[in-house]
Amino acid sequence: GMDEEELRKYLCQIALSGALDFIEKYEGKEGDDPSGDGIIGHFGLGFYSSFMVSDTVDVYTRSYTGAPAVKWTCSSDGEWEIFTDCSAEDELFDERGTAVVMHISEEGEEYLSAYKLKEILGKYCSFMPVPIFFEEITDGDEKDEKKEGEEEKPINDTNPLWLRQPSECTEEDYSEFYKKVFADYREPLFHIHLRADYPLNFKGILYFPRIGSEFESLEGQVKLYYNQVFVADNIKEVIPEFLMLLKGVIDCADFPLNVSRSFLQNDGYVRRISNHITKKVADRLTGMFKTERETYEGFWPDIHPFIKYGVMRDEKFAERMKDCLLFKTTDGKFLTLAEYKERNGEKLPDKMVYTSDPARQDAAIRLFTERGIDVTVLDQPIDVNFVSYMEYSADPESKFRYCRVDAELDSLTSTEDAPTLDSEKLTELMREASGNKDLTVEVKPLVNDSVPVMLVEDEQTRRFNDMGRIYGHSEFTMPAKYSVVLNSRSRTIEKLAAREKDERSVLLARQLYDLAELSRQPLEAEQMTEFIRRSMEIVDIAAQM
Repeated sequence: GMDEEELRKYLCQIALSGALDFIEKYEGKEGDDPSGDGIIGHFGLGFYSSFMVSDTVDVYTRSYTGAPAVKWTCSSDGEWEIFTDCSAEDELFDERGTAVVMHISEEGEEYLSAYKLKEILGKYCSFMPVPIFFEEITDGDEKDEKKEGEEEKPINDTNPLWLRQPSECTEEDYSEFYKKVFADYREPLFHIHLRADYPLNFKGILYFPRIGSEFESLEGQVKLYYNQVFVADNIKEVIPEFLMLLKGVIDCADFPLNVSRSFLQNDGYVRRISNHITKKVADRLTGMFKTERETYEGFWPDIHPFIKYGVMRDEKFAERMKDCLLFKTTDGKFLTLAEYKERNGEKLPDKMVYTSDPARQDAAIRLFTERGIDVTVLDQPIDVNFVSYMEYSADPESKFRYCRVDAELDSLTSTEDAPTLDSEKLTELMREASGNKDLTVEVKPLVNDSVPVMLVEDEQTRRFNDMGRIYGHSEFTMPAKYSVVLNSRSRTIEKLAAREKDERSVLLARQLYDLAELSRQPLEAEQMTEFIRRSMEIVDIAAQM
């Protein structure tokens, strides 16, 4: 509370408001202050915001010195008055301290709603370091008497979770805090408790939220506090962009507050915080990989796009995470690159084969899996860039390459007991059937005779075109480079090679070509209509045989 002299000094001089006086006393002492409280909240500039919604503001105050109670009243036009003959019986003067009574204006009547007030208090005051109590009294109602022994509870938490030692917090504490602060009913994947003392000075908790399979929102939310005082609802500058999904709170007393967001992006202190967060995220992930591999694998489908993005954007993050990158196989296993090489090195010494669409590319996948070769699943848009990064940036000296199942058949051929077919005849037939006189046709003895024909597309050209489509630059795509591979071990191809060229052989060749195309991508509308018509014709021919 204040006595009359203090009230005149701190409330009647708006330009002063105690700020200059306080700063002069405070200057040079911050390093000696064990609480490191800073100056926010220590003087009363914020008090004058009460006139934004009030016609009149009354301040009742009684000093701890025992000086008489004082009342200060001021209208929104700046006219003020002080009363010193206040009634000792007035309940607002029962104890030392200060009460601020706002007479709400007509324009500010929404703030008389208990719901609105609780909403504001919940957002801005949930973790203030001093207790805040809320009581709603309507006209005609008497104050409810507290039950004997019942203690009034504040609406805020003066000792929030991020200020506690991690050893003092349970998983249930972290879960409840997350749900309360972010109104998310789903359990987060995991959390990271941050405590940096020197040279940085901040604390916080970050959560990896559970993302739906459709990636309904990649926008995270990191709330910034200054010694438990709420500052900003989402301060993106302290979080690396590849961790944009994170939710959490950061409490930092050294954060530069009176600057623009563009300045923050280039501020050295903010950048060090961001680097520290990146390191802590990497430490948490690598620690989980080493000690909780099964849990880590369970999280991988949710977090792998962000880890891959981070690896491509941040060299230090990439160095920390390089041994923890996982590749999911078509049979549900999770393998590191080293584990994949160890399992498949004999049959594929310098390649990893992957699928971008397990359902559509099933026939090609089986060619590898039946030989005991693992096929990984790389079906996210980011994987187009990721495999290129792994080839040319992660290990520039390595000749290890990533090939989609329909781009690499050399490891699936064997000349042992393979029949010799007329390649020129089959090439001419397929070119006529496809209508492409420059079509590249190869006749190869695949180890599996169940697939008669495949379209093999050049890996690098397809990647370039995929990136063009992803980034909306399809006009820069290159002409597709693919070849038709006819399996000489297939009885269908063997019989086709033995036939004299006629309408039926062309019909069958065209059907084989479309089947190969269909296993690679959907047919265009006209192609599909023609494919169905031709299929009916082939069925009719077969029925007459």
